[in-house]
Amino acid sequence: MTKHSPTMLYDVVRDDLSIVRNIYNSFEALEETLGTLKLEEPLFMTYAAKKSFARIIMKKTGRSYKN
Repeated sequence: MTKHSPTMLYDVVRDDLSIVRNIYNSFEALEETLGTLKLEEPLFMTYAAKKSFARIIMKKTGRSYKN
């Protein structure tokens, strides 16, 4: 079994959080654009996808997600 230094683990977690943040920000930007264009169906689908993404992330981290 390979041992990981705390610094290596911190780097992995930081990278993962950065990826999650970028994905979430992309959902936010897409929602804003679709809302501005008044495209209701794609906006709803984007909202549902963002909510599902958040639920999966929270489940993987062992936290509950309620909305």
